[in-house]
Amino acid sequence: MTTEPASLHAHDEGEEGLAFAPRYDAAGLVTCVATDAASGEVLMVAHMNEEALRRTIETGDAWYYSRSRKALWRKGETSGHTQRVVEMRMDCDQDAVWIRVTQAGGACHTGRRSCFYRAVANEAGGAKLVFVDADKTFDPAAVYK
Repeated sequence: MTTEPASLHAHDEGEEGLAFAPRYDAAGLVTCVATDAASGEVLMVAHMNEEALRRTIETGDAWYYSRSRKALWRKGETSGHTQRVVEMRMDCDQDAVWIRVTQAGGACHTGRRSCFYRAVANEAGGAKLVFVDADKTFDPAAVYK
């Protein structure tokens, strides 16, 4: 008879149960990955505090917490490039959120569809970034006044 270490079962209720119990970090945040519901493309990674997560669930619009501005914000409130949540999932230990969204306009404040518009290339001199899928979909200077 084989027995598994008790540590494998220490989080069974959190990992296998159905209780919604987000685990916020020391700053009161969970990481959120937003992907396009139709294509699966990763659009952005941001953070949610308890209020942003609650508002996202209640309204169906993506809400985030800006660490730099220390403020709650609804995606698209300035740009009009909103994210409508199609599905929300929590990871196994409930410290990260994945939202599948319908994106109106670009997701990135740089004017691009996705925040992930540079690939890491391993070159002789070390790692460097190269542009991929980097076409701008809007002019940030015109949108963020």
